[in-house]
Amino acid sequence: MPYTLSEWLNLALRWTHVFAGIMWIGQTYFFTWLDHRLNEEGNVWMVHSGGFYIVNKQGLSQLLPQKLHWFKWEAALTWLSGILLFILVYYQGGILVDDSVRRLSMGTAIGSSIALLIVGWFVYDALWMSRINEAAGVVISYVLLVALTFGLTRFYSGRAAYMQVGGMLGTLMFLNVWVRILPAQRKLIAAAAAGQQGDTRLADRAKQRSKQNTFMVLPVVFIMISNHFPVATYGSRYNWAVLAALILVGWGAAKVIRSR
Repeated sequence: MPYTLSEWLNLALRWTHVFAGIMWIGQTYFFTWLDHRLNEEGNVWMVHSGGFYIVNKQGLSQLLPQKLHWFKWEAALTWLSGILLFILVYYQGGILVDDSVRRLSMGTAIGSSIALLIVGWFVYDALWMSRINEAAGVVISYVLLVALTFGLTRFYSGRAAYMQVGGMLGTLMFLNVWVRILPAQRKLIAAAAAGQQGDTRLADRAKQRSKQNTFMVLPVVFIMISNHFPVATYGSRYNWAVLAALILVGWGAAKVIRSR
């Protein structure tokens, strides 16, 4: 691919990825905050850009005739632009492999990267569909994530290892929306339209996955900007430990934000 075309594609995909991500994550955090406030206060009175708003939370069995607004395409566009950018920079650009770390053919490196994106979802989803205690699930998830990070930094280049972790977390977030959150919401809406009581387990599952997305996004954003600080991050001798520590920092920040 000509260098000029590659650079324009890189720019366009990065711009799209960042803007779509802002819309997706901004909405996720807004609804998280809104749900927290509604549980405390019953309704929320807000003012923004000269407009005044009163928001009420409806029960599962209530279905209003107004148009229902879905927030889903931001997640799809964020993930798709991110994956295309990953392919352009790391697969097509050939920086997935570093011979000083491990000698690999690009075919092997790309195949393993794609397999990890797929297998990662099934492992994560199976863990959280097992109705595991939340605290235990968080500990297991963190241990698996740190082990994954350690292994990847011994397999790919340091920069690629970081981005592989970020790509896997982003894929989990995207599939949470499209595989677990949206189908659950559709079933709840269908039950309400039929005059039936919706399955509260579906609502709990959708809320749990949305919550987990607000925690995963902080490490993902850190990984996105880590390319600008190679000495302190992926280029460090202890790059896996740096990322492991900053994942905890990100989760702590997310917990603070969610509690406000």
